[in-house]
Amino acid sequence: MNIIVFDLETQNLFEDVGGRSNIGLLKVSCAVTWSSVRNDFTLYWEKDVPALVAELKTAGRVIGFNVKGFDYEVLRPYVPEERLQFLPTLDIMDDLFHTLSFRVSLDSVARATLGDSKSASGLQAVEWWRLGELDKLAEYCKVDVDVTRRIYEFGCKNGFVQYFTRLGSKQKVKVNWKC
Repeated sequence: MNIIVFDLETQNLFEDVGGRSNIGLLKVSCAVTWSSVRNDFTLYWEKDVPALVAELKTAGRVIGFNVKGFDYEVLRPYVPEERLQFLPTLDIMDDLFHTLSFRVSLDSVARATLGDSKSASGLQAVEWWRLGELDKLAEYCKVDVDVTRRIYEFGCKNGFVQYFTRLGSKQKVKVNWKC
């Protein structure tokens, strides 16, 4: 089975498009996938969205962090005929929310589980887009995909991941992810 880990960055912030209800106006700046079949990353720019969606549709499972609530919604205006919500998807943030009843950040899970952190933020990614610093943008997106992949693999192997609470304590949460 081809497992595809996926993340995208946007050209705009919510404040630029009138709020969260206009998520489809954020527009894709770049996206990165990692494929278990290729054991490699692929970079996509806005013009490449059809190829990105085609790759996602080949996945036995798509793995992401807030991919259902964010990434798929950003992609929707580009491919309105596609039913992205029906792709076989493990949204790590969504899965943890169902267990914990609150949201945790990718950085919190990465730091607690892997001892690693994100390299920047979504705000910085939009700034790099606006400044034309596309190499930095692409590398940031790739790092997020790699961190997400390693969290997924850790959870599959160990049956749990960890996160830091807002007060700084490390907590363990059981997961039932199949690799």
